[in-house]
Amino acid sequence: MRTETTTVVVTGAAVLLPGTDTVRALAEGPAPGGAPVDPAAHVGRKGLRYKDRATQLGYALTAAALRDAGLLGADEKEGITVPATSVGVVASSNFGNLDTVARALDTLREETVTATSPMDLPNASSNVIASSAAIRYGLRGPNLMVCNGETSGLDAVHWAATLITAGRAERVLVLGVEPDNEVVRRLLGGERAVDGGAALVVESRAAAAARSATVRAVLGGYRRGAGEIAARGRRWELPAHLGRASGTAGLLQVAAAVGFFDAGEPGPVQAVTGSADGDARADLLLLAPEAA
Repeated sequence: MRTETTTVVVTGAAVLLPGTDTVRALAEGPAPGGAPVDPAAHVGRKGLRYKDRATQLGYALTAAALRDAGLLGADEKEGITVPATSVGVVASSNFGNLDTVARALDTLREETVTATSPMDLPNASSNVIASSAAIRYGLRGPNLMVCNGETSGLDAVHWAATLITAGRAERVLVLGVEPDNEVVRRLLGGERAVDGGAALVVESRAAAAARSATVRAVLGGYRRGAGEIAARGRRWELPAHLGRASGTAGLLQVAAAVGFFDAGEPGPVQAVTGSADGDARADLLLLAPEAA
């Protein structure tokens, strides 16, 4: 049942970037020189073979966010602690499986379709990150992949909130991830990508209260359009040394806002993605937990 007064809150947040694996450290600003994220160190090696890097990072972020929200125990085999159909997934990535797609196309061009790897082809689907996370962790609610340019991350949060207010899901895992590899760097003109990302668990206030979950932030107003965006709160920017955040930029800003609130800062925090000279910009206001 849809209700216009549904409040959507953040109950879990995770970040994995070179040298940074907590929202508090993200908010303070990751220092340069951090080691690349090793997904196997977070979720073990089982199930990672034949998966592209973005999907592997997505697995690690999904597990971390679900655990942070109290929805997953230390042992993945035990499964999630709420009905599987109550949890949806919305993922955001613009470069996620670009290397897999490029490799498959190169094989088709230079050889034949029969030379393509049977392990590569399933990973060439644009929704592989969202669907893989849902399959591995048994999340059977609505599943959506957003590949929408610089606004993609905040758009993903918006669609997650829309699923909740429309009554399609009680809670949604929102995942934003980008890999850094040679194919992505060619697309970016030599620039590097972040090689990591962030994940959130967002829920209706009622669903969070029903399981006594801790509210970490409250989603305020979301806007999308062209041109300049007026300031509505504190803004946070990813350090340039980490590379282009693209589809995970919005998620990283929301995760940083959670880090600020965890440290006792009052907010509000304004997440902003897109450029003034681009085709669109988006912004989302994050409020402190007391607003719930």
